[in-house]
Amino acid sequence: MLKKLPLPLWTIILPVLAWVTYMLPLAEAGGFAIALKTLLLIGSVLAAVHHAEVVAHRVGEPFGTLLLALAVTVIEVSLIVSLMLTGGPETAALARDTVFAAVMIILTGMIGICLLVGGVKYREQLFTSSGVKAALVTLMAILTLTLILPNYTTSIAGPYYNNAQLVFVAVISLILYGAFVMVQAVRHRDFFLPPDDDGDEDHHAAPPTTKVALLSGLLLLVCLGIVVLLAKALAPDIENAVVNIGAPKSLVGVIIATVVLLPEGLAAYRAAKKNRLQTSLNLALGSALASIGLTIPAVAIVALITGMTITLGIDMKSMVLLLLAQLSIIISFGSGKTNILQGIVLLTIFAAYLFTIIAP
Repeated sequence: MLKKLPLPLWTIILPVLAWVTYMLPLAEAGGFAIALKTLLLIGSVLAAVHHAEVVAHRVGEPFGTLLLALAVTVIEVSLIVSLMLTGGPETAALARDTVFAAVMIILTGMIGICLLVGGVKYREQLFTSSGVKAALVTLMAILTLTLILPNYTTSIAGPYYNNAQLVFVAVISLILYGAFVMVQAVRHRDFFLPPDDDGDEDHHAAPPTTKVALLSGLLLLVCLGIVVLLAKALAPDIENAVVNIGAPKSLVGVIIATVVLLPEGLAAYRAAKKNRLQTSLNLALGSALASIGLTIPAVAIVALITGMTITLGIDMKSMVLLLLAQLSIIISFGSGKTNILQGIVLLTIFAAYLFTIIAP
């Protein structure tokens, strides 16, 4: 009699099949190959979510959400840098578009869905406001310094930084993100824990064994790795599709950010559905901070080494949407509890963001 596997079989098989498919020469298969890779990409994302939740349950909050945020951000950085190195000058705005898209998706889309789902099911949900405020103040500083300030510096015409400014903002981004991680994981860990016992059975379930958690951690890396490779392989097809429908190339950044953020987005949604809003917010805001706080320094290093000029400043329309999103988030999280209205407002802003990309 076969011994029962410690993890669902599909979470092991799908990423393995994805790796095998990626290695096979399927260029002549055309649309079939694209469809197969897309399905396996989605399957690998779902498997990554499962393994991330196993690891998070073992290590506890907030380390579990921090681990997933860092893992996915490393993958995002790798994808952006690889596309920049192979795409040349035409990808000068790719990092900005992807990071801005990631922030808007997280602040308005991901958090909006979590608040909407939680509000529908539980009417009101509680969270620890100290942790959310710590994340938001750090995020606002990094966003302003990296995406808005480049439009107004005078050493070089915007929306660019010169080399000295690029080094400075990269170092500042790392300092701010490092300080946030220290506060989250060491000095004020209690800021990021649920405010009280929410009565969720899963929250009190016995954590997985160390062996199972290590296996899930390894499989998480396997899943995230193939997600990046498949996303990179599908990037030319995505770009061609965007061009064919007449949409701006910035939509490519939105699609890349969406694919990369799927594991965290699904994990945040499932947490909100189980009345664990604190976990959802830790995932969402931690992801936004890691995305911009680590991506910009990595892209800056590539730009300095290769001599490539990268576009960082966003246009006025994007600035208005970003400021509206931040203001709405700050007001929504001011009382320490949320409801359905705040989710609807954030999703409306997200819809406006997507609509103005397609119809600027």
